[in-house]
Amino acid sequence: MQITREDVTRAVSGADDVTIAQIIGTGATVDELAEAQAWLANDEPMLNAGRPLATGRVRELVDILSELDPSEEEDDRGSSPVVELI
Repeated sequence: MQITREDVTRAVSGADDVTIAQIIGTGATVDELAEAQAWLANDEPMLNAGRPLATGRVRELVDILSELDPSEEEDDRGSSPVVELI
């Protein structure tokens, strides 16, 4: 079943309407969102477990969610939404 707005807001606190729409627009499921969040949380254990790199909708979600997470290169200029594992 495709992810709903409620699913996204529960999993990605502080996400704005555009980000929510992008996530829903991928056609992803709750399981795919959880997998994308797992990749963002720590990809090394997933690679060590023999999981292939994220592809398809999961990859799209990783790309969208990674934009919410401040990179190490950026200053702490403001607060970004928190990505929570579901």
